[in-house]
Amino acid sequence: MNFTALITFIQRAVCQGIPLLYGSTGEILTEKSGNLNLGIPGIMYAGAISGVMGAFFYEESLPTRDAINPFLAILIPTLCALIGSALLGLVYCFLTVTLRANQNVTGLAITTFGVGFGNFFGGSLIKLTNSDVPSVALTNTSRFFRATFPFADSLGWFGKIFFSYGFLAYSAIIIAFLCAFFLKKTRGGLHLRAVGENPATADAAGINVSRAKYLATCIGSAIAGLGGLYYVMDYACGVWSNEGFGDRGWLAIALVIFALWKPDMAIPGSILFGGLYIVFLYIPGLALRTQELIKMLPYVVTIIVLIISSVKSKKENLGPASLGLSYFREER
Repeated sequence: MNFTALITFIQRAVCQGIPLLYGSTGEILTEKSGNLNLGIPGIMYAGAISGVMGAFFYEESLPTRDAINPFLAILIPTLCALIGSALLGLVYCFLTVTLRANQNVTGLAITTFGVGFGNFFGGSLIKLTNSDVPSVALTNTSRFFRATFPFADSLGWFGKIFFSYGFLAYSAIIIAFLCAFFLKKTRGGLHLRAVGENPATADAAGINVSRAKYLATCIGSAIAGLGGLYYVMDYACGVWSNEGFGDRGWLAIALVIFALWKPDMAIPGSILFGGLYIVFLYIPGLALRTQELIKMLPYVVTIIVLIISSVKSKKENLGPASLGLSYFREER
């Protein structure tokens, strides 16, 4: 691989990793409250289609394509993605926290629902466009999400690696650092970690366990939904096609384990996962079956990290003690 190809590979690895970073950051925040939300793939999918619907109807409301307002073109899809994904997080919390349903089953149901929701409304939008291609193109809106720093090209390889991305890519990194700071350095983060480790003790200390779980899960879901929005509006250049999201939601969940439930560790982990996901494109002469095996590398690396962290048995490298367990206050 020559130097130019290496720079391109790093760029693509970052772009591939940003949706994973959003999903894993949101899931880490959720899991720190003790909620194991396996609905993240569906929530990311729902966030993506919610943003697409917002952008689509905004563009359709314009008298001409040139009348698009950059601020509204960004604000409307972003708000739609945040609301759509947060509502699914709210449904998950209502079922698991209030009704005490099984978290694993509920999460898988949310994933199924989110994908079905996205495919239904995505198919409906495709019919409205009367397009010969089964997709929705929102290139006018996408260009605002994909806008990069104007000086990136003048900095050579350095500019291409660090300054050639849209604002959502940098937002993902900022949000990950903010979540890491919140969990490690703030009183609210301490309370949230206490709820995830031992909700009975946290409850006895006066912490509202249900509220902590609701807030962490809904905010985490909203963050994950931004990953879906980034994929469509930035990575896919504003083109929505049903079933086009792939297994990125599941990779985001795997990244949580790889990052050892630390949002800041998920930043380099997401780039690594993104690189492993596309490295087969840079290896000439691979058969299709070999390509699919190479795409499994992120999961293999996650399993290795999980085994190593389990053997070492360091508490700080393990998930919350009450992860996946419903809390019954009367059993305290």
